[in-house]
Parts: sequence; structure tokens; C-alpha cells
Amino acid sequence: MSYEMINSTERRQKCAELLKANVSAAAKMSAFIGMDGFIDEIVHVVDKRVSPTEYVRLSTIEKFGARVSAAAGKSTNFEMVPQLVKLGGNGPIMANAIAQFGIKLSYLGALNYPDIHPVFKEFSEKGDVHSIANAGRTDALEFDDGKLIIGRMTQLGEVNWENIVARYGKEKFIEKFTASDLVGFVNWTMLPFMSEIWEVVLKDICPTLSGKRRKLFFDLADPEKRSKTDIQRALNLISSFEKYFDVILGLNEKEGYEIGEVLSLDTSDHSPEGLARMALKIQSKLKINTLVIHPVAFALAVSGGRVDLVQGPFCEKPLISTGAGDHFNSGFCLGKMLGLDNVNSLLAAVSTSGFYVRTAKSPTVSDLAGFLADWR
Repeated sequence: MSYEMINSTERRQKCAELLKANVSAAAKMSAFIGMDGFIDEIVHVVDKRVSPTEYVRLSTIEKFGARVSAAAGKSTNFEMVPQLVKLGGNGPIMANAIAQFGIKLSYLGALNYPDIHPVFKEFSEKGDVHSIANAGRTDALEFDDGKLIIGRMTQLGEVNWENIVARYGKEKFIEKFTASDLVGFVNWTMLPFMSEIWEVVLKDICPTLSGKRRKLFFDLADPEKRSKTDIQRALNLISSFEKYFDVILGLNEKEGYEIGEVLSLDTSDHSPEGLARMALKIQSKLKINTLVIHPVAFALAVSGGRVDLVQGPFCEKPLISTGAGDHFNSGFCLGKMLGLDNVNSLLAAVSTSGFYVRTAKSPTVSDLAGFLADWR
């Protein structure tokens, strides 16, 4: 079976028109996102120091890896040059982008406790933002061909059901969870008690839900370090939520193949067609509404046995790359909240991340429409 990669001016223009027509609709919607939080320091690795103020950057992960390998059995050192200290974590970055769309935001996560860290101050003013735990710390080593995320996350063990009840309130959690148009649970990998939280929610809260089906988004966030048993347990829980929500699972390309291996699928074909075939099988096995996988150059979504592929606006030298996937997720969720089909939701997603990596800013809905109209 062959799959068409959508990349036409007509489709992009149609999506731009749909987004422009829905600016006011987005402002009437609400989202409840959680539950991580990191203080990110974006750094470059020095290749050659030219002067006290000038250096040549180590440009690729491949070159960095070669330098690391060459030090085996010896030793070496690397100089890191800070570029930016910013809010981090899949949740805050995605939620920040959601708020920029004009959607009413509620956030629960790890932004330091009892007082929210100053790096999250601007974010905390964009909605009903609460913290129940201390933030993790991340060094994001950025290169032209990707990034390495080095995290310190012991404190994220404070994100558990007991602290949700004690520091946020069970009734408030239920209120947000049951009323928001979009609920997003992200960064499962870094939150050691997230599966336990999901089990409580499935057992005690979901059976009480009534009214229209809403959107529930999951992002596992690079589960490679977690055991196959842990990952399978998380996938089973995610599948269980489909009884109550239209579940969306978002994965990058690496995560897609990791989930394929956990589900005992053939992961040998890394072509777009091979990825599409594997994605169909993942969605069928999990029995969820929508599976999304977003490699760097394109993205795909699977619903009801149908695969849609959209080419992205590839940026060879991004101004920033950390957070691009979270922006993609926010754009896709925006599209689904507005009732757009998968193609238009994918176009909104790749445009959100495309705008972000070029400007280091989260776009408004109007910005997205403009980006689609002026796609390069």
C-alpha cells in the first residue's frame, strides 16, 4: 500500500482559512494540562575556543559522539556555553503554547513548591497554574542535527496522587478533569508515579463522567529507559481511557519505533511507508481514537484505520529545537479541539512547530494562518 504525502498550496490555504475562522472558537475552549516541570538551560558545546569571547560550536551530535568515544579509556572535558534559561518540561511548554492560542488554561505540575520558581512567573500568569512539587532541572545540548537532554529529576517523585489531594485538592482536580475540552497528561517517562495517578483517575473519576466525549492527549516522552513491563502497563492504561474520551497518543519517530518493539511489531522498515504501516498496527492494537507520529520532516496521524501524512516545513538551522515536539502536540490538539480532520490538524501541528523553531516564540492562531499562507 502506498501513502500520499500531502504538501499542496491548496490544502495549506484551506487550513489557514479554517484557523482564521476559528480564532473566536478557540477563545471559548479550555484545557487542563500536567504534570511535569523543568528549568531548562539551553547550551552549546564548544569545539574550538577562538578567544575569550568567541568560539566555534560543536555542530552535530555525530561530532560530539565521536569526541566522547575518543575519550574512552582516557578522559576529556567539554565546555558548555549557556544560551538561554527558560521554562521547560513537556507540560509547561505545551501548555504555554496552548495558552497562546487563546484557550483558557489550567495547569498542574512541578514548578517548585510551595512557591513557583521565577522562571515560570510569566507562564503562571497565563492561566490557573498550580504546583505540587519541585521542578526538575535540564541541560539541553542543542546541535544542528538534534539535541541531547540531560535531566535531574529525583524531585518529580513528589508528583503523586497523595500530593495532588494534599497540595491541590481532589475536588479541584475532579472539576478541571471533568470540565475541560482538552485534558493532557505528558512526560510519563519522567514522572515515576504517573501510572498510579492514571489508575486512580480511571477507577474513581472516569466512571462518574457524563456529557459529550472530550479529547485526552498523552505524550510518553522518550520511554527508552523505562522497562518493557512499565511501558506496556502505561499503554494498557491509555487504552482504558478510550472508553471515556477520544484518546490521542503523540509520539516522535524514535518513540514510535520503541512502542512498536514493545508491541512486538516489525520495526525494520524506517521509510515513511514503513512507519505508516507500523502506525496503523499500533493504533489497531491500542484501540485508541488517534495515533500521531512526527518525524522531523513530516508527520502522520492514524484514525479508524486511515493514515494521513503531511510534509513539514523543514528548518535546516533552527533558532531553537527544544520544545518543538511539544509545540507540534499543541497545534495538533488545537486542530482536534476545533473539529478539524487529521490532515488539517497535522498542518496546524507542523506549522506550530515550524513557527516556533524559526522564531523561538509560540504562535497565536492568526500567526499559524499567516505561516501556512507564507509556507517556505
